[in-house]
Amino acid sequence: MNNKRFGCLAIGLFILLCMSAFLNLILVAVSAKGLKTVRKHNLAPQFEEKVVVNGSSSSSDKIALITLRGLISSSVAGTLGETMVDDLKIALQQAVDDDDVKAIVLNIDSPGGEVTASDVIYNAVRKAREQKPVVIYMGSIAASGGYYVACGGSWLIANDTTLTGSIGVIIQTLNYEALLGKIGVDAVVFKSGKFKDMLSGTRPMTDEEKKYIQDLVMETYGKFVGIVATERKLPVDELRNGIADGRIISGKDALEEKLINQLGQIEDAYAKAKQLGRASGASVIRYEASFRLGKLLKLFGESEKAKVEVNLASTALPQLEPGKLYLLPGFYAP
Repeated sequence: MNNKRFGCLAIGLFILLCMSAFLNLILVAVSAKGLKTVRKHNLAPQFEEKVVVNGSSSSSDKIALITLRGLISSSVAGTLGETMVDDLKIALQQAVDDDDVKAIVLNIDSPGGEVTASDVIYNAVRKAREQKPVVIYMGSIAASGGYYVACGGSWLIANDTTLTGSIGVIIQTLNYEALLGKIGVDAVVFKSGKFKDMLSGTRPMTDEEKKYIQDLVMETYGKFVGIVATERKLPVDELRNGIADGRIISGKDALEEKLINQLGQIEDAYAKAKQLGRASGASVIRYEASFRLGKLLKLFGESEKAKVEVNLASTALPQLEPGKLYLLPGFYAP
């Protein structure tokens, strides 16, 4: 009797293994066929559309809602592109290429992030603005790099409680020379030039190195201030001697300082986009990432290497990488 049960169990397991192998082969074949089709027709990835606000039944016009949320970084993975920066560029281009989309609403809820990533998105927004109106809506926070990106829009709206501003640049490093001394560890460095290890934490920085880094920061800061001055039509000196000192301000103060055009809610951003796009009957659609078989298979392939890490101390603040320039409020730096 036991042998019979064992035999049935073995047969059942064999059938399950065969079915699993068969399904995996189908998944691989479908994925390969999809990739071949994309290459053959040179199709760019696209987001799917979900209706957020219904428009007039007699109109095919649309307002595209795109969201920028969280730390702006080329290290953050994307859903269609390799990074979140790529995703923003893909979404903006999709909206520009769609003749039914009459205007774009970019909803920003971000404290900022990497200088280069912020600059790339800003330029993508500005490029889209040249084709169609881009209304910026600032959520809870659109500060530093978030405001940098916002400057690329046609019309800026914030809630009166929005945290914005923080026009400034920050770079950080740690000095742990004293700690190494306590545990008896010495750093041995071989370098090709005097500045090669200037951000090393194993020794104090020289005055010459400090000046070099400060000049680099101020050069990037100058570009940031220049963009704000140009986009908002404000005097550079007035900005440098006033609001562009790194301070965080509310949406209400931002309106008084002419950093934004209007106070309001997300619905006001929709209304402004319809007005600028001359599409009063337009529906509002949001871009969402569709299911991608290739990425699912990639996740399966990397499952053996995957790990989950929960760090309660860092969930509220982004982890800044030493040596990188950031457009972030000062309170984000340790």
